[in-house]
Amino acid sequence: MSQAPPAQEAHLPDDLPAQPAARRNPRHGGWTSLREALHAEWTKLCTLPGTPWLVAAIIVLTVAVSTAAAAAVTCPSGGCAVDPAKLSLTGIDLGQAVAAILGILAISSEYSTGMIRATITAMPRRTTVLAAKAAIVTGLVLAAGTIAVLGSLLAGRLILSGHGFTPAHGYPPLSLGDGPVLRAAVGSVLYLALIALLSLGIATIIRDPGPAIGIVLGLLYLAPIIAAVVTSPHWHNSIERYAPMTAGLAIQATTGLRGQPISPWAAVGVVAAWAAAALLTGGLLLRLRDA
Repeated sequence: MSQAPPAQEAHLPDDLPAQPAARRNPRHGGWTSLREALHAEWTKLCTLPGTPWLVAAIIVLTVAVSTAAAAAVTCPSGGCAVDPAKLSLTGIDLGQAVAAILGILAISSEYSTGMIRATITAMPRRTTVLAAKAAIVTGLVLAAGTIAVLGSLLAGRLILSGHGFTPAHGYPPLSLGDGPVLRAAVGSVLYLALIALLSLGIATIIRDPGPAIGIVLGLLYLAPIIAAVVTSPHWHNSIERYAPMTAGLAIQATTGLRGQPISPWAAVGVVAAWAAAALLTGGLLLRLRDA
């Protein structure tokens, strides 16, 4: 009885180039789409218990503080040195803190639970992960900020007219049809989104939510205090021009623009530069460090 010849091993030609890992397994390589990353980050962020509360808090706190600020000011005889639009948007000062916490928790919560390892395993392109987180955080804050700003301006329009801010005193009703008011409104929404992105970048660098929140809030709220006590005009002007909060909120000014330390849109540019620097640094460290 004849024996079958042994099976020969198949050998690939030596000169055949190796197939890229991304092509062998698209889920674990460079072909991971941003769309998939966006879907994953949206699911993760929306399933965090605190996310709906933080989004609601941006709206409620901003409108509540703005309403209280408008109700506390009167102008019985006209000529008051008050910017009605900026006054009506006072709540942004507090709403930004909630937007910052939302941006921080978008990534620091994964570090605190260890989920970041699973995220990096599923999405090896770490910059894509950070970009997806930034896009989702931006969308949520833009939506909440738009509602908050519109509510604040509506409250200001209704309240200030009964507190002496009338056309007879030189104060037309607040309206988005007024160019400066529209710019203040749009700029305030953008400011909130940029603060959230700055916070996301700092949280990517720090990883720990507690210190990250402390650093971001200190960066925002200590600068105005320092500017108020600094006696040097040079340092006072520098802080107001380049600190994220003191510079960024200049976008809300609709009167006395020549007396502002920085022009409105340049103020937004300063905050954008802070956010870009934090995200670029965070993205670089995310790629270099172990998860």
